[in-house]
Amino acid sequence: MNDRYRKKNLLQIRLSDEEAEILEAKFKNSGYKTKSDFVRMMIFGGQIIKITDDTVRDFRNKLNSVSNNINQIAVRVNSTGNIYLEDIAEIKNGVNEIWQQLKFFRSLLLKVKPSPTLQARQKQKTDF
Repeated sequence: MNDRYRKKNLLQIRLSDEEAEILEAKFKNSGYKTKSDFVRMMIFGGQIIKITDDTVRDFRNKLNSVSNNINQIAVRVNSTGNIYLEDIAEIKNGVNEIWQQLKFFRSLLLKVKPSPTLQARQKQKTDF
């Protein structure tokens, strides 16, 4: 029996104009033939990675702090012509903190595994 006739349940959602445009753009970039297939793939094969606002804020603060320190050191070097070991150590410390945070974000992304349904659909798309 054709999939279309087996699938008798209808899902309706309301979207703002902006949300509809985003959905349309993502659908067009997905390579799926129908929006229904795309939405099904997102529902059953998509995954959500939740990163708290506090985590992002902490990362942004560390990044801003390091960039401010580098700017202050650059001003001092330009005015005095000297750079100090403490300055280099401070930059290395800040970059290390940022690097650790980036590793954390990467570890979250590496935990994401495509579902078997998504893998099968992607394989169907590439098989000719």
